[in-house]
Amino acid sequence: MESAEEEESGRSGRSEPRRLYTGRGVGDRILRVQLTATGVAVLAVMAAVGLFLLLRAGQALRVRGWAFLTTAEWQPDVHRFGIAAVLTGTLLIAAVAVALSVPLALGTALFISEVAPRRLRRTLVTMVDLMAAVPSVVYGLWGLFFLQQHVIGLSRWLSDWFGWIPLFTVDGTRSGDPLASDSVYTASTFVAGIVVALMVAPIQCSVMREVFAQAPAGEREGAYALGATRWGMIRAVVLPYGKGGVIGGTMLGLGRALGETIAVYLIISPVFVIQPHILQTGSNSVSSLIALHYGDASTFGMSALMAAGLALFLLTLAVNFTASSIVARSRSGAQSEA
Repeated sequence: MESAEEEESGRSGRSEPRRLYTGRGVGDRILRVQLTATGVAVLAVMAAVGLFLLLRAGQALRVRGWAFLTTAEWQPDVHRFGIAAVLTGTLLIAAVAVALSVPLALGTALFISEVAPRRLRRTLVTMVDLMAAVPSVVYGLWGLFFLQQHVIGLSRWLSDWFGWIPLFTVDGTRSGDPLASDSVYTASTFVAGIVVALMVAPIQCSVMREVFAQAPAGEREGAYALGATRWGMIRAVVLPYGKGGVIGGTMLGLGRALGETIAVYLIISPVFVIQPHILQTGSNSVSSLIALHYGDASTFGMSALMAAGLALFLLTLAVNFTASSIVARSRSGAQSEA
C-alpha cells in the first residue's frame, strides 16, 4: 500500500516537505557560551583596570580637582601638578604621527591589494607584519641615533619657509640663518612623531588592506565593464567601500600613538610647559611622564602618576570606541548585490 502511494506521489511530482531542525546543537551552545564568556572577560578586565587607576588616583584628584587638567607643571610633593603640558605634547606627537602614517599606510594598502602581483603581494604582507612586530625600543634607538641627525635639514627647511605658521615656529632662530644651532631642532615633537608614525603605519595598513580586499567583486567587474581604468575602479568602488576601514585603521593607529612610551621617552627632551612648536626641541607625553617619575615617586606622587595614567586610559578608550562605532556603521564587510 505504501509503495503504491510513493509511486503515485512520484508520478505526480510531489513529495513531502523535509522537516528542518532549527535547534542549536551541543557544539553551537558551547561555542556561544565560550564567546560570551570571552567578551565579558575583556570588558571585566577593562573595567578592573579603570577602577584600579581611579582608586589609586583618588588622593591626587581630590587635592587638585579640575585644576589637574589645566595645570602645566609637575611638582606633586608641593601639590602643584597637572597634565596640561604633557597632554598637549601627547596630542601633538600623535597628530604628527597620524598625519604622516595615514598616507603611507593607505598607499601601501592600495598597492598590496590592487596593484602588486600575487607573488610580490605575499612578500609585502609579510614585511608589513614584521614591521609591526619590531619592539618599540628598537624604533626609539633608531630614531635617537640615526633619524634625528638626518631630519635636521628638513626641520630647518620647514622652519625657514613655514615659520609664519605658529606650529612650525622655532624660538631663537631667524629664517635663512646659516649659523643657527642644530640643537634647537633635536629631541622635538616632529622627530618623535616620525618614529611613532613608522610604528603605527603597519597596524593601519593591515586594517585597510583587509577591508580593501573585501570590496565586492561584482562591483569591481561592473566598473571595468563600464570602461573604468584601474584607478577609476579604485576611486569608485574600493575607496568608498573601505571608507570605514580607513577611518577605523586611522583611529586605531591614533590610539596606539597616544600611548607609545619607550620610543618617545628615548627621543624627546622633557619639558613641563605647553610647547606648541613641533620643530623645536622639548616636548613631553603622559606615558613618558609616568616612565620618567615612576622610580622616584613618593606615595602622593604615585597617586598623581596614576591620575595621569587614568586620563590617558580614558582618552585611548574614547578613541578606540569611536573607531569601532565608525567601522560598525560603514559599508565595509557588506556583501555584493551583483
